[in-house]
Amino acid sequence: MANRPPENWRAWMAQVARDVEAGILGPECADAAEMYPDSFLRATDSALEAFEAEMRGLASPSDDEVFGAVERVVLALNAVDEDPGHDGAGYCTDEREQLCEYIDLTLGEHGVDVVALAARRGINRAEITDAWRDW
Repeated sequence: MANRPPENWRAWMAQVARDVEAGILGPECADAAEMYPDSFLRATDSALEAFEAEMRGLASPSDDEVFGAVERVVLALNAVDEDPGHDGAGYCTDEREQLCEYIDLTLGEHGVDVVALAARRGINRAEITDAWRDW
């Protein structure tokens, strides 16, 4: 299974902190090492873990079951993104792309032909989250 996006974000923040400490980046970059509050990372992880668990529990899922799982994870991620308790953290372009890619990869890892699934709905694979996504 691919790394969840929050793992990538944690690694990036750690690298920025190391680079600031080593003098590779200036002290003005120190705030970037805290761009994603722990509450934001944990909430994102939790939403993705629930999605993974739901997909594991679906044997030969129907299109409706798959889209139901996608809807639930997207709505959960919407709630994370809108939660003011995360010190203003939210999903920007890079994070959105990583989350959408992760959803796509997770579906594929659970036997879903994402291209065929999207085609049966008259959309392309990049649009499978669009009906519910606010981020």
